[in-house]
Amino acid sequence: MLTDARDGGIDTLRGVSILLVLLHHFNIAYPLQDTLLASLLGWPLLHAIARNGNYGVTMFFVISGYLVTRNALDRWGSLGAVRLASFYGLRLARIVPTLLLTLAVVNALALAGVALFGNRPDAAVSLWTTSLAALTGWMNVLVIREGWLNYALGVMWSLSVELAFYLLFPLACLLLRRAWMRGALAVALIIAGPLYRLAHQDGSEAYLYGYLACFDAIAIGGVAAVLARRHPPAFLQRRLVHAAVGIAMLFFYLAWPISASNVLGASAMALGTAVLLLRRPATDWPPTGLAQRLLGRCGRDCYEIYLLHLVVLGLLRTAWPPALTPGDARLALLCAYLTASCLIGAVVASGYSSPANRALRRVFGVTRAVAVTSGTKA
Repeated sequence: MLTDARDGGIDTLRGVSILLVLLHHFNIAYPLQDTLLASLLGWPLLHAIARNGNYGVTMFFVISGYLVTRNALDRWGSLGAVRLASFYGLRLARIVPTLLLTLAVVNALALAGVALFGNRPDAAVSLWTTSLAALTGWMNVLVIREGWLNYALGVMWSLSVELAFYLLFPLACLLLRRAWMRGALAVALIIAGPLYRLAHQDGSEAYLYGYLACFDAIAIGGVAAVLARRHPPAFLQRRLVHAAVGIAMLFFYLAWPISASNVLGASAMALGTAVLLLRRPATDWPPTGLAQRLLGRCGRDCYEIYLLHLVVLGLLRTAWPPALTPGDARLALLCAYLTASCLIGAVVASGYSSPANRALRRVFGVTRAVAVTSGTKA
């Protein structure tokens, strides 16, 4: 049965993931070592939490693969029945409005002379080329080749991976007509991921940003969605198993920097996220308590928060240069940054991207009939 009810568990997972990304980027701009928070937690622990935000993106990829696959199954009954035009229309309606808004804001700030929003002075390409790369799905290639050449637009590397997934997913479903063929492709991608990361430990950071470096996480999410539809083993739905998996993920996240653990670490984090997705249905996990409701809301708006959070952080860096901001003043900026990013994400989601999504769906002639959903409305 198709419904518009949200999955509180997935929203919470996405909320955790986006906060890890936000903290990671803040700590790069404003190191938190000489702050009260570092004194309370200990700098080694705080640094371990903040340094691996890219694993939050890995979790996003798993959830994306899971939701897109599950919603395709719920909408069309089988992956072999996916309709290309409808699928692409649904994805474009969800992705394009906030993408265009972010590009417009960043380009306007750059043209207004706010230095941090232009490309690096030594960049080999123009801001227009960078914007085109973000719009057409090869920002990750540009980042691998040129480095993080635009502060606010660099995060769109992960959207480029997603766009490639959206382009190829329905084609693979239609060309690989038998389930075993699609399963073989998923297994190949899951194996290729760590091998690709192992082959790119050369300082180019392709191990983070390459398509194949990320497709294994998306494939793991897709396999989890198929398994969930076929009633996964009961032990995978037990809370004790999920608690153990969560603890193992936390240990792996804190124990090593991603530069040292990415080869198998991304696979481990992806597998752990997939197991957490195979819990009981959404109705068995209602949001309880203020913290989970706030995390759920952040998860619901995570796409908007993700694309716009470096705009917020860039404006803070312009107004309060890190070199002139003492330790504990950075904690006040951290609170302001988190609050502003989440509020702006919520406002943009409710006042702009969701209405635009609905309008574009009508233009494309597709409806919003999906199963229990979270953030990525397929």
